Amino acid sequence: MPYRQTRTAARPGPWSLAALALCCAMLAGFGPAYCARPDLASIRLPPGFAIEVYAPVPGARSMARGAKGTVFVGTRDEGKVYAVSGPDPAHRTVRVIASGLTEPNGVAFKDGDLYVAALDKIYRLRDIESRLDNPPKPESVPVRLPSDRHHGWKYIAFGPDGRLYVPVGAPCNICPRKDPYAAILRLDAATGGQEVFARGIRNTVGFDWHPETRELWFTENGRDRLGDDVPPDSLNRAPAPGLDFGFPFCNAGTPDPEYGQGADCSRYAKNAAHIQAHSAALGMKFYTGAMFPREYRNRIFLAEHGSWNRSSPVGYQVSTATLAPDGTARVEPFATGWLKGRSAWGRPVDVLVMPDGALLVSDDRAGLLYRITYE
Repeated sequence: MPYRQTRTAARPGPWSLAALALCCAMLAGFGPAYCARPDLASIRLPPGFAIEVYAPVPGARSMARGAKGTVFVGTRDEGKVYAVSGPDPAHRTVRVIASGLTEPNGVAFKDGDLYVAALDKIYRLRDIESRLDNPPKPESVPVRLPSDRHHGWKYIAFGPDGRLYVPVGAPCNICPRKDPYAAILRLDAATGGQEVFARGIRNTVGFDWHPETRELWFTENGRDRLGDDVPPDSLNRAPAPGLDFGFPFCNAGTPDPEYGQGADCSRYAKNAAHIQAHSAALGMKFYTGAMFPREYRNRIFLAEHGSWNRSSPVGYQVSTATLAPDGTARVEPFATGWLKGRSAWGRPVDVLVMPDGALLVSDDRAGLLYRITYE
């Protein structure tokens, strides 16, 4: 499936009809939902930055990069995992390497193998980059995960300790549940041994480790049905195992009206930053490249998927978080324009730093991967 990339500057004119027709023609076989009208001319970036389409991937969600440069992309409703390969944009190839899985959102790469999180299963595709045209059958990794569909899709990643980190969201809007719910687990992918690393987390679909301190940072989605502006989503820091972030008793340091009566919220770990409620902050990565200006080094880029039940939509953007010495952070918009008025033509899900320093962004509504560069 060759794909010719179309470059668009930060404030360009609309997509050419030829480029749009090419994208739609490529996605036609995947169903009409993925032939959206992407409008990269509407994306606003800081001066010097540009955005272009990297590849069409239906329902693109979490991303991981292989040792040979392949970009692996998970999905949800599609039940598929994709591999995007080829450094030459004129011959970039998009392949389906696994299908028929249940919400295979999370992907992680280690020692030549691809790991895929599909609801209550973790699968491994061995030596995948040498077998893209004839991918191996996914084999199960020994894990014990619940099968609840509510917040069941997962982001996964290997930590600096070599263990696989797997979140288990609360199976509800808000409810008390024992471990392993509302937690981040870490497990030995070889033996299946697992433990709770952090708890009291309603749902996280994105995390990364600080490149210098090796501390875990993660996004968290706040509960619904308390109004447009409370509680906020959050960016959290877990410098050590065993921390409790308060769910369901406290929301961003405030007692929950249903479960927090009498709760002392000061005893729980504090949020590093608050994000507008219902923004649905998902995938995040520390910027470790050299392409962007020096001030972006070790900043967090995070994808805000956008609200589904707010009276005025929010999110639908990529933001950055600048860290302070005291462990807090300041979050501000970086790339905006997917939201137009009350409708959005795209929904950012995840971000990935490439070896050349460019930033990839996945979009499950438009069915695209974008590449953000700086000149």
